[in-house]
Amino acid sequence: MPKHLFIKTFGCQMNERDSEIIEQLLAQDGYISVSQPEEADLVILNTCSIRAKAEQKVFSLLGMLRKTQEKNPLLTIAVCGCVAQQEGKAIFKRMPHVSIVVGTQQIYQLPNMLARLERGESTREISCDLEKSFVIPPFQKLLEESPAPSPAPSEYKKFITIMQGCNNFCSYCVVPATRGREISRPVADILEEVHLLVDRGIKEITLLGQNVNSYGLTNPVAEKATGFADLLTLVAQIPGVERLRFTSSNPQDLSHELMQCFKYLDNLCPHFHLPAQSGSNAVLQRMHRKYTRELYLEKVESLRLACPEIALSTDIIVGFPGETDSDFEQTMDLLETVRYHGSFSFKYSDRPHTRSSSFENKIAEEIKSERLHRFQSRQDQISLERNQELVGKTVDVMIEQVKEKSVQSRTGSNHIVHFAPKENLIPGELVSVRITHAGMHSLNGEISDH
Repeated sequence: MPKHLFIKTFGCQMNERDSEIIEQLLAQDGYISVSQPEEADLVILNTCSIRAKAEQKVFSLLGMLRKTQEKNPLLTIAVCGCVAQQEGKAIFKRMPHVSIVVGTQQIYQLPNMLARLERGESTREISCDLEKSFVIPPFQKLLEESPAPSPAPSEYKKFITIMQGCNNFCSYCVVPATRGREISRPVADILEEVHLLVDRGIKEITLLGQNVNSYGLTNPVAEKATGFADLLTLVAQIPGVERLRFTSSNPQDLSHELMQCFKYLDNLCPHFHLPAQSGSNAVLQRMHRKYTRELYLEKVESLRLACPEIALSTDIIVGFPGETDSDFEQTMDLLETVRYHGSFSFKYSDRPHTRSSSFENKIAEEIKSERLHRFQSRQDQISLERNQELVGKTVDVMIEQVKEKSVQSRTGSNHIVHFAPKENLIPGELVSVRITHAGMHSLNGEISDH
């Protein structure tokens, strides 16, 4: 009799990929995914703790799941990911209805942990040692232990983890504490995974890492001669990879070779997410970001020389401890100078195990809110102006969703485009669309006859 699995994923694309791996691992044990926790025998929360709000959402949902479990006493609840790594067994005290806590580097142990739970072992006996690191298994080994199901007909893109962890230790960031030090996967494993996915009909690949720019530099397991630009080129050359993306990048490690990839690799999408975090050198120094505003702008200029049509997005933190009005104005000036196509911006919040949590000169909540509103409002205006630049142009889009009245698609530059449906369109198909209207967050168009 099949068992039913519900996974709720919080946070970034790396967590989305981890959830895919968990689903793949548990499929061998007969678990079938369902859309609602009320239908499940096992509920897994794959968590994020990068910001306080994300962590609060996890515990709020755990509180709601307590009531679900009261109605279904056989329901097993597991917490995975960064909150699990950060809080460890303290989660059991706060949420005693949780059965398993699984850290970021222990997800491959989950099937064994569930089997031990079914044999009657206590939750404290089976919870992994969160201090112990597990190297990402070779992809073939993962397949042998848990055969990956073929992608659903609507699937056309996949994430591939190329590394985990981070060595940068930005003063505000929990990642080194929750995901550990950098570990790069061997090139052969990555290429094997790409080949397998392409053979199964996947057309768009996104390479994932906390800082992909440092791939292969710090881990002796990885081939020393292969940096990220080399890896990107090898993946781009695999027949069937129609679109190639990657995330995330630290400006300090952005090499000339990587920027030139946007010039020479035709299937590398012209979109680059380059987190700035602040436009002030003083704030960047306190954040322990190892670049200056001037260096960042030099990288932006070089990217646009290599690929004039490239769309840039960024991350911004407002209200970092000690951020003055002048510091914030420099962030606003950076926005005006670069004119990002989009950005993810947040108010600073203290996170456990970070140096900035002990910094003085914390910014008042009302000031942070006002600064965030001002930044986001101006970003919205610039995003609209950037989108309007595409009106009248014909662009290639990859279809994402086909509905009765509208098709959603995406450009290589990561713009969402809606247009009227035509017969026989399927997700993953590339078509040409002429842009007819620009909104703040998406575009409208019509299929081009040429």
